[in-house]
Amino acid sequence: MANRLAGATSPYLLQHADNPVDWWQWSDEAFAEARRRDVPVLISVGYAACHWCHVMAHESFEDERIAELMNAGFVSIKVDREERPDVDAVYMTATQAMTGQGGWPMTVFATPDGDPFFCGTYFPKANFANLLNSVTTAWHDQRQQVIEQGANVVQAIGGSQLVGGPKAPISSELLAAAATGLLKDQDTTHGGFGGAPKFPPHMAMLFLLRHYQRTGNEEALEAVRFAAERMGRGGIYDQLAGGFARYSVDATWTVPHFEKMLYDNAVLLRAYTQLWRLTGDPFARRIAEETAGFMLRDLGTPAGGLASALDADAAGVEGLTYAWTPAQLIEVLGEDDGKWAADLFRVTAEGTFEHGSSVLVLARDIDAAEPGLVARWRDVRARLLEARAGRPQPARDDKVVASWNGLAVTALAEYSILTGSSGEAAVRIAEVLATRHVVDGRLRRVSRDGVVGEPAGVLEDYGCVAEAFLAVHQLTADAVWLERARDLLDAALAHFPTGDGGFYDTADDAERLVTRPADPTDNATPSGLSSLCAALVSYAALSGEPSYREAADAALATVGPVIGTHPRYAGYAATVAEAALTGPYEIAIAAPPGQEGPLLAAAHRHAPPGTVIVAGQSDRPGVPLLADRPLQGGVPTAYVCRGFVCDRPVTSPEELATRLA
Repeated sequence: MANRLAGATSPYLLQHADNPVDWWQWSDEAFAEARRRDVPVLISVGYAACHWCHVMAHESFEDERIAELMNAGFVSIKVDREERPDVDAVYMTATQAMTGQGGWPMTVFATPDGDPFFCGTYFPKANFANLLNSVTTAWHDQRQQVIEQGANVVQAIGGSQLVGGPKAPISSELLAAAATGLLKDQDTTHGGFGGAPKFPPHMAMLFLLRHYQRTGNEEALEAVRFAAERMGRGGIYDQLAGGFARYSVDATWTVPHFEKMLYDNAVLLRAYTQLWRLTGDPFARRIAEETAGFMLRDLGTPAGGLASALDADAAGVEGLTYAWTPAQLIEVLGEDDGKWAADLFRVTAEGTFEHGSSVLVLARDIDAAEPGLVARWRDVRARLLEARAGRPQPARDDKVVASWNGLAVTALAEYSILTGSSGEAAVRIAEVLATRHVVDGRLRRVSRDGVVGEPAGVLEDYGCVAEAFLAVHQLTADAVWLERARDLLDAALAHFPTGDGGFYDTADDAERLVTRPADPTDNATPSGLSSLCAALVSYAALSGEPSYREAADAALATVGPVIGTHPRYAGYAATVAEAALTGPYEIAIAAPPGQEGPLLAAAHRHAPPGTVIVAGQSDRPGVPLLADRPLQGGVPTAYVCRGFVCDRPVTSPEELATRLA
């Protein structure tokens, strides 16, 4: 018999709809029920693609005895962290404060007022049963201490926010310190930063690429190139279908945690696209092309947006879809090609994964190989991928998250511009965000099957979607995207400020939680603050309205100390700061339809960090950057400006390249 989650829109919640647990969705009614019954609340937070969430569900939430303990002693609430990042942020802060670590599934025991008094992550079944009994006993026998513990936790995590803290205005010295700190942390053996588990350093890569552009720091460029090469040839990258897994469980990028998230692939698409732009590296271009293909092919939804993720598991087994043995390669490819593929993909009898199987890695540089080997590699890939399609496939979390789709739109727009394609996919996804997720002038966080959900957009939704609209404005020179971006920025500036230049993650009229989160640090995705700053800087450059730039400078100063001392947690903020420090440049290309190509290509090839570029007919209505930018001598003309003050116009790609150099 289904429980209350049967009516949920979240795929994660629906995974638990048949549990014997009497789950509630996050709601005032759930907490009211806890007060009525005089029992604590058990808050379980996870997401659909999470392997350990599945393990705890199978071990505990599907078990009748565990369910009896939960139903008798608690009101149990199941939360999709991707749908409610605000709830996740509050209780993750509590979990990290109490245990020194975090992760999912997250398990929180709270009072009926929501104050967390005991937190953890995954609990094995036996431990979880004992914990449920212990918490029930404490609630009955030590009620006052439990309540005081919850109040103390709320007080502690409320004071942990970086509101009203020290500030550091953006400067060349600050960004040099950030680059030095990152390079000192570099894994010079395997690429990336730090040890196992190792996450793709996509935002640090974007920052170092922009830092290289501004300063010529070759060490920064090499760090990005090395990390990109090791990841792209590693098991964290799907060597058959493209796309990156969420992280590697080892330091060598060999064995991934197999879930594939939209946000990782979107930001990595930007990083590989920009690396290709700066170096012309065919490997970087191939990875960018395949990653874009993966996103559109495997994450595209019938309603037009992009799905959130592919699961880590298939048929209940992690990695089942992706791992191979030498015998399986020979079975699919034959003796000669099977042995050749085993050598190329490092598939050994011992295996690198479980039960003697291996995750495919690329043992050598195939992009620079002679044409016959490249053709053989492509043929082998295609045959293995066809065979893999017959295996159990990972489930897909098909909800559309506004901020993650915004990241994807920006990445696809940049990629489209550099490849000279129309960018139709970027425009289509942006239209989904504009027409479905914007409701009465405000953003909604999620939609599914074309129906928008109730959760309100958080700051990262406003920042990432506004930045996406500005990317599409530059792609199309259509004034409507500039207007749509401004509407979102105005809403963010009205409803999210902290009062000291920074921003809360939730709006002033959003649901009240036990604390109001305001975390400016970048994590797996850009923080709300850094993504909003990116949009503010670009909008000011495209519109010529300085108040938006002033808001960005004030906000960047609040995260400046983190940029300078802990740059791995401020990679996107540092990326935005590089653009702000260079101006950013504004390039207007006035040209009749279809004649902007050579100048536009030169602009995108040589533009400094964060440059905004618009090409179209001079004085196009609603496009400030093209206002009063006439053709010179009747031919396409480029204007290089900062703060809407322009240098002498140029009419040849060579002149434009020289000017930008």
